[in-house]
Amino acid sequence: MMEEFVKASLEQDVGRGDLYALVEPSISATARIIAKSDGIAAGEEYINILAKLEDFEISWNVHDGESFSRGDILANISGTSHVLLKIERTFLNMLLHASSIATLTKKYADILQPYGVKLLDTRKTRPLLRVFEKYATRCGGAVNHRMGLDDSLMIKDTHLKTIDDLKIYIKKARNKIPFTAKIEVEAESFEMAKEAFEAGADIVMCDNMTPEEICEVVKYRDENFAHVLLEASGNISLQTIESYAKTGVDAISSGSLIHQANWIDLSMKMD
Repeated sequence: MMEEFVKASLEQDVGRGDLYALVEPSISATARIIAKSDGIAAGEEYINILAKLEDFEISWNVHDGESFSRGDILANISGTSHVLLKIERTFLNMLLHASSIATLTKKYADILQPYGVKLLDTRKTRPLLRVFEKYATRCGGAVNHRMGLDDSLMIKDTHLKTIDDLKIYIKKARNKIPFTAKIEVEAESFEMAKEAFEAGADIVMCDNMTPEEICEVVKYRDENFAHVLLEASGNISLQTIESYAKTGVDAISSGSLIHQANWIDLSMKMD
C-alpha cells in the first residue's frame, strides 16, 4: 500500500514526463533538504521507498519522531540531476505533510505525557490519505484510533437512533463481530455513559462533555466498572486538553492533530 501511494504521488506530478529532461543532459548531482522552521520529522519511511523506486541515495540526519530546528539539514541526497529534479516536489510534499502533522501532534502529546493519558487520532482524515496521515500522528507521539469501520465497533449517536435496546444489541454483536474486536459506545451525558457501562461496552467515549461531567463518569467507572476504558473527545484543543487529562480518562482523541496542522517550511537546495 505504501509503495502504491508513493508511485501514485510521483505519477501525479510527473505526468507524461519532466520536460526539463528533454533539454539538458543528466549529470551527477547532490542536494540538501533544509528546515526553514522548527518541527518534528515524519515521512522517512515513505521517502525511503521513493529513493528505492527512483534509484537515488539518501542519508538522513533526522529520523521519524525526532525534532529539528530552523537551519538544520534533515537529509542529503545524491543521484542524477534528472532524478533529483523530478522527485523534488513529491519528496518535499510527503515530508512536509507528514512532518506538519507530527509537529502539531507532539505539542498535544507533550501536554498529556505527565498524566499517562494516551493521545488518539480520529477518522477525520483526507480521503485516501488515512494510512499516511495516521502514520504521521504516530511519529508525533499519538496512538492510532481505529483505521476504519472494520477493526472495532463504535456505536455513535447516529447509530443509537437505530437501536431500541443497547444491551440486547451489544449481546448480539458479541456473537457476530470478531472475538478480538472491542465495542465502544459514544455518550454525551452521565446517564448515557452509565447505560453504556451496564450494556457491556469495552470503551465509553465521553463526547462533548465538560471536564466536570467527565469526572463524574470516571468516578462511577472506577467504583463499578473498573475494566472499562474511558475516552474523552469533542472539540478538544491545545488550550483545553490538560483539563481533560486531569479527569482520569485513559485516552483523549482529537481530529485536530490532522485537520488543524499548518504546514511547516522545508526546501531542497542543489549543491
